[in-house]
Amino acid sequence: MQIDMPNRGVLTVTGEDRIAFLQGLVTNDVTKVTGDRAIYAGLLSPQGRFLHDMFVVADANRLLIDCEADRRDDLAKRLRMFRLRAKVEITDETAQFRVSAVDSPVHDSPDLIVYTDPRESALGYRVLAPVAQRQNAGADEFDSYDRLRIGLGIPDGSRDMPPGEALPVEYGLDRLNAIAWTKGCYVGQELTARMKYKAQAKKRLATVRIEGPALPPGTVLAHGEREVGEMRSSCGDMGLALIRLDAETDLIRCDQTTVTVIPARQPASASP
Repeated sequence: MQIDMPNRGVLTVTGEDRIAFLQGLVTNDVTKVTGDRAIYAGLLSPQGRFLHDMFVVADANRLLIDCEADRRDDLAKRLRMFRLRAKVEITDETAQFRVSAVDSPVHDSPDLIVYTDPRESALGYRVLAPVAQRQNAGADEFDSYDRLRIGLGIPDGSRDMPPGEALPVEYGLDRLNAIAWTKGCYVGQELTARMKYKAQAKKRLATVRIEGPALPPGTVLAHGEREVGEMRSSCGDMGLALIRLDAETDLIRCDQTTVTVIPARQPASASP
């Protein structure tokens, strides 16, 4: 199955300093981007709050950034702010590419850039292809992929992680191979490392089962009089919610809806 993702954009980073430039900004180790191996990474604020997430893949003498289409201008602007004297150029190439998710590798064209989804092996592969080869997926296909993602407990960018607010460890980015703990400094590293090594996370992103009317993102979940979580994205009877670690309950009722927290699972690593 090949699912087109029109909600994704593509930026390119070119120039001799491209790897060193990104290495000092994003949460993952950009030196590991080689051949068909991509990384998943975040760009954080100096206070360690989520701003953007992205996939970075190499293509000849450039790096391609697979990012949220609606927020690519903001990402490009933030990257350019850090350029200073670095010999790099950041270009919006969204009009030239389409992004797809596929369940098996495809190499039927030399123009395709194919890589394993580095977050979780169950998500298969991602493909960057010339825009002329775009194939529009139906709503059922999008829902199927979205349901798989939610079932795996994987956030979908700013749809699940409020920019400027979300803490990457609470949303499981460390479990999704997005953070390199030994690579050296990057923006927001200090708080992120402190949360990891001093176990300061107070919440976690959890998969939940929904019985009753759908709950929109941002809906507060309470157990009795106590607030224990907040809804994020959902698809049918499955959703994601940010749940307090001290909630002491897996069953939450919100008006006519019952939310059951599904026990956390460890993702199957796509890139060791």
